[in-house]
Amino acid sequence: MFRPGGAFRRQANVRDASVYVKAGRDPEAFWASCAHELAWFRPWRKVLLWSPPRARWFVGGKLNASYNCLDRHLGGAVRNKAAILWEGEPGDERTLTYAQLHRETCRFANVLKDLGVRKGDRVTLYMPLVPELAIAMLACARIGAVHSVVFGGFSAESLRERMNDAKATVLVTADGGFRRGTEVPLKTFADEALRGAPSVRHVVVVRRGGFPVQMAEGRDHWWHELMRDRPAVCPPEPMDSEDMLYILYTSGTTGKPKGIVHATGGYMVGVHTTTRWVFDLKPEDVYWCTADIGWVTGHSYVVYGPLSNGATLLMYEGAPDWPDRGRFWSLCAKYGVTIFYTAPTAIRTFMRWGIEWPEKHELSSLRLLGTVGEPINPEVIMVTPLPGITATKPGSATFPFPGVSVEVLDDDGRVVEEGGGYLAITRPWPAMLQTIYGDPERYVKQYWSKWDTKTYFPGDGAKRDRQGYLWLLGRVDDVLNVAGHRIGTMEVESALVDHPAVAEAAVVGRAHDLKGQALAAFVTLKEGVTSDGDLVHQLKGHVVRKIGALARPDDIVFTAELPKTRSGKIMRRLLKDIAEGRALGDTTTLADPAVIQALKQKYQED
Repeated sequence: MFRPGGAFRRQANVRDASVYVKAGRDPEAFWASCAHELAWFRPWRKVLLWSPPRARWFVGGKLNASYNCLDRHLGGAVRNKAAILWEGEPGDERTLTYAQLHRETCRFANVLKDLGVRKGDRVTLYMPLVPELAIAMLACARIGAVHSVVFGGFSAESLRERMNDAKATVLVTADGGFRRGTEVPLKTFADEALRGAPSVRHVVVVRRGGFPVQMAEGRDHWWHELMRDRPAVCPPEPMDSEDMLYILYTSGTTGKPKGIVHATGGYMVGVHTTTRWVFDLKPEDVYWCTADIGWVTGHSYVVYGPLSNGATLLMYEGAPDWPDRGRFWSLCAKYGVTIFYTAPTAIRTFMRWGIEWPEKHELSSLRLLGTVGEPINPEVIMVTPLPGITATKPGSATFPFPGVSVEVLDDDGRVVEEGGGYLAITRPWPAMLQTIYGDPERYVKQYWSKWDTKTYFPGDGAKRDRQGYLWLLGRVDDVLNVAGHRIGTMEVESALVDHPAVAEAAVVGRAHDLKGQALAAFVTLKEGVTSDGDLVHQLKGHVVRKIGALARPDDIVFTAELPKTRSGKIMRRLLKDIAEGRALGDTTTLADPAVIQALKQKYQED
């Protein structure tokens, strides 16, 4: 157990653990006090109206997300403070102060108005990680349009289905982007997607790299040409707290895409508060969340949370290993990053690359490190330490954020005081998702039907230890039934990674004639470690020691790389296809498609 140091605890934004008691006693009063930190055009009449499963937060209140991220900072010293420090993968740099970000946002908001975008219209954003993406989001929020960011690693087909589901009228994209030194032709993909997207009337194209593109007359417009001479003043639209802020489609879905809707008021209160409390954010900090804005972590903790707090944030376009494996550390040193927030996959990759890369750089500016993702449900920060008061245990997400009510329940909805079960959220929280766009019945069935309509089920397994700490075990559909035993694949992966030879592991289930399911493990070793039959036996024995004989993997396959999306997510469904001997599913979002083909051949040989 690691307790916060005295010096850190004394300067922390949250130093008094009684906040948990106060928030638990009256969560509505707690969230109301948090909401008062934002600027409201009209105060709310009621903090929460709860008609399960429908929750309405800050009822009657009016505010604007763009105003809270920009305008309210312009009256003091923050006006000329850097809002975004941006570096492209090739090394080009830009800095936008809050005043400059406000001006560019207002100008693009006027561009959208001129293109016929009105309050409630949907605008799809399909862009590299450049400042224009944040500007476009804030411009949409400013005029009351609903943005739908589609990750730039998605295929044309994925983009098309998301535009069609949202009935988007405008697409904002770029001529391309950079990834590991290669050009990503986003406009070409967009053109293919647009052939089946009849609702899109206009396409705005950011000139990122001067790539050759085709521009359809009357439909396609260059960003820089539209921005020329546009007024730098655009009054923010007063938005009802319950008005949609954005739609974000879940990745890796099959069939109809699932568009998660977040409303303006509750979401802004939630991300503003969690950003300041969880990251102990100070005015002088340089904050870097490495997530792509195309994911919800990027929405919340690259754009809306940091900017509503007046922070200086770093934004980097490219890969962590370009031109070498020290790129992230060179950026931390160059910009004096104080808060570094990244994914578990990235951390495991850094461990595999070795300590020599960070040791080449001056990293004394770093004071707080954070991680989120697998197996933590990424909808928003829900279970997290508060760095000034929480003693942490490696692997545990610790405790629910104040004002958030989380339990571990069994199949019958009974509370599990100690042991494993399902993660459940038993009370509404402000930043909660509101519905699935165009499909409210699916929303209820997906999230509010496992026990009753008062209990939200995010789909994760969890356990609580004797001290009350929560351990998140991954998706329950990643919990396998092996000879009558329920085994979480994440637990087996953690056991494998605990071995000193292993850098990364992914575990899936495959059909087994006797046991029902068997465990297949795909393992990446640390550099310099030799794979052989003896190591296979060592690893199986290590898992048995960590978990028990029931978790012993049937298959262990060594691989130099695991198949991942460009955002770093391991594509376990493709590994399952390999283990089951099936034809491979959709591989369009893979960072390197050759990895999966080589792995398939190796698995068959083994």
